[in-house]
Amino acid sequence: MTNGTNSSPTSRNGKCPSGPAHALTERHASMSTLVRCPLLRPDPAQRQRLEEIRGNLRARIAEAEREGWLGEAEGLNISLAGTDDKLAQVDAALRHQATAVQLGMPAFPGIAGRTQTPGH
Repeated sequence: MTNGTNSSPTSRNGKCPSGPAHALTERHASMSTLVRCPLLRPDPAQRQRLEEIRGNLRARIAEAEREGWLGEAEGLNISLAGTDDKLAQVDAALRHQATAVQLGMPAFPGIAGRTQTPGH
């Protein structure tokens, strides 16, 4: 089962650091790891990728239900819920970035002035 895109795994070994290792293809491991692992935080730049994964999952759920593959549909629904959660995390991060105030680096020239002792 692949999601139709070429991408590298999200973690170094394509496995969620909080769960057991599964024998998955690289592309499936990437999608599964990204959307199912609660420890991985998605990069906001990957929002479009998550949208593609969500669309793919919806199509696969519809196919599984049409074919009567109830176990497959249930597993895909779990991945869909994880994808929705990751999209919510990305949206929250983007809102936070938009409201953050950059204060800059303070300067203390009068406080931290250099003094020299006579004769040195």
